[in-house]
This record gives sequence, C-alpha cells and structure tokens, in this order.
Amino acid sequence: MSDVAAIEEFVKKFKALKTEISKVIIGQDEVVTQILISIFSGGHSLLIGVPGLAKTLMVNTIAQALGLDFKRIQFTPDLMPSDILGSEILDEDRHFKFIKGPIFANIILADEINRTPPKTQAALLEAMQERSVTVAGHRYNLDLPYFVLATQNPIEQEGTYPLPEAQLDRFMFAINLDYPTYQEEVQVVKATTSDVKVKVNALFTAKEIVEFQSLIRRIPIADNVIEYAVSMVGKTRPNSDAAPELIKNYVDWGAGPRASQNLVLAAKTHAAIQGKFSPDIENIQAVSQSILRHRIIKNYKAEAEGVSEEQIIKSLF
Repeated sequence: MSDVAAIEEFVKKFKALKTEISKVIIGQDEVVTQILISIFSGGHSLLIGVPGLAKTLMVNTIAQALGLDFKRIQFTPDLMPSDILGSEILDEDRHFKFIKGPIFANIILADEINRTPPKTQAALLEAMQERSVTVAGHRYNLDLPYFVLATQNPIEQEGTYPLPEAQLDRFMFAINLDYPTYQEEVQVVKATTSDVKVKVNALFTAKEIVEFQSLIRRIPIADNVIEYAVSMVGKTRPNSDAAPELIKNYVDWGAGPRASQNLVLAAKTHAAIQGKFSPDIENIQAVSQSILRHRIIKNYKAEAEGVSEEQIIKSLF
C-alpha cells in the first residue's frame, strides 16, 4: 500500500477508533484525541486532573479499542523499583528465574506518579526512554508499541514528590483534564447507574500501530514549518535574543530541543488524522499548548500576577 493510501486508511480507522471510545467515555473529546496523537507519535503523556474524572477508565478503554495489553500501577510512597520492574526469585530447582513486573505491557497507566519517591520514578523513566529495563545486570526489551500514561493529582501536596524538570521533559504531552459539562455529567450518571454493559471492540493490532507510527515519521514536512517549531521553542528561553518581553519577565527556564522534536512529530500526527499529507504551521500551533505547558518554568512574579502557561505559549505564535 502506498503512503498516500495508508494515510487515507489511517483517517478512517482513527474516526472508527474515536467512535468506539465514545461508547464508554462521554465528552473529553480533546483529551482522547491528544492521548491518541501521543500514542501514534510514539510519545508518552502526563494527565493532570483531580480524582474521579475517569482517567483510569479512559486509558483502559483506549487500550481495549487499540487491542493492546494494559496494566495499571498505583504509585504509593512505599513502592520500590522491583515492584514495577519485576524481580529474580529462586525456583524449585534452585535456579534464578525472572518474574516480570507490571511494566511489561503495551500501555501502562502510572497512577499518581508524584506519590512515589524519585528512585521508583526513575525506574519507570528508564523504561519510557529506552523501551527496555535492566534487572540484576540483565537487559529486557519491552514489547512495542510501548506507551506510558502517568496521572498527577494537582491538589494533594502533602506526601508527594513532584517530578523533576528533567523527568517531566520525557513526557511528550501534559494534558489537563477538566470537569465534564452539566450535560455530559448527566449522560455519565445515566450510563453508569444502569445495568447496560458496553463492549469495546479492538480495532487495531500491536503490529498495525507500529506500522502507523513508522508511516507518521515518513510524512514529509517543509523546512519553514520545522524552522517555525524550532524558533517557537527558542523563544521560550528567557536569555535568548528572540524571547518576547512576556517570556523575559515571567519565565525562569524555557523548553529544550526535545520540545522541538515533539512539536514536529505531534504536528505530523495531527495533520495525518485530518487527512493532510504534510503538516503546516496551524498543526504546530494546535499541539503547542500540551507540548510546551510542562516545559516552561514560570518565576515567582508570574505566579503572583496570575500569568498562566497558556498566555505565555499564545504569545509565541
């Protein structure tokens, strides 16, 4: 199949996928789209939202519709790296045998990642970056596609370990999850308090997803669009000559080169789901909020004056 025909096939399958997910997840259309863009771009996502907004259900439903293996890890302050990676045990023949931990799946939901100490966060981050884990000196490769969706609860500050900036940078997207609208909440309550069981059909296989990820990387992109993405990220750095006044006044640290790479990759996927064969500047702007939100570190003045990340990112367009 030619790449053009493959993109057209991808658009059809993506629409069917959104329909399948909407059987269970009511509303949150933008959030679901961003998670799917992140999966097809080969990146990871950080979901930021208060408890009870069906984050786990959403990820579980997406995993079912994609036909992927799904595991959930609840992060707690006493969780050790071996609890997620797995450990070696002595079997009945007194040989060491490796028992795989929950990290060996296609989609991992790392629930409340900020509730676990840095040592365990780092174990997960090796798997995210390298697509492999090292246990007792042995390296084990993870099955592809591999996608980590971490959730962070923004309201509990007691007993949490905020992710360091270098670790936040590993996430392609930071997606904010809001409360549903009144109408959506009425539909949610109706759907979840009845005895109707909804079956989600698997529309993809792991192999197809890996092929679509390769297809998206092959999408051509004009030099001026790449230059736009790179200059946009460059403007977030307060000591750069190109930085606007807003950045110089309110930002301590800007985004690194990984942000530019992610902007281009996500723009390619964003263009592909709309049936476009090459991304343009509008596609870069469409994905910029979620990609730059967690990579810009505001200073005290910005906090005091109530300047949001959204306003700062808008000023870069």
